[in-house]
Amino acid sequence: MARRGGFPGGGMPGNMNNLMKQAQKMQRQMEESQKALEEKEFTAAAGGGAVEVSVSGKREITKVKLAEEVVDPDDIEMLEDLIMAAANEALRKMEEEAGAAMSKITGGMGGLGGGFPF
Repeated sequence: MARRGGFPGGGMPGNMNNLMKQAQKMQRQMEESQKALEEKEFTAAAGGGAVEVSVSGKREITKVKLAEEVVDPDDIEMLEDLIMAAANEALRKMEEEAGAAMSKITGGMGGLGGGFPF
């Protein structure tokens, strides 16, 4: 009589339990990594250091520092561009570190959006 359903060799339920444990461990690691990232600050400069912007791991600007000589009432557009460039670079640094931390946790599984390789 042929077996219907079930798992070949009966080994699948144990593997599924192990997979669930690994997923829970990965979730804890991601939460810890996210919390650590949120506590960090990322700073970038533009205009040869005339403008500095810092952002938190929560993607919030925490500090803007301007050198006195960059504040020219006749060229506000340049100052706006420098602030934007520094802010975007600081955000890029933060995102890069977040991505690296996520890759370390997922171990090449394609990230959370990529799903599991099965």
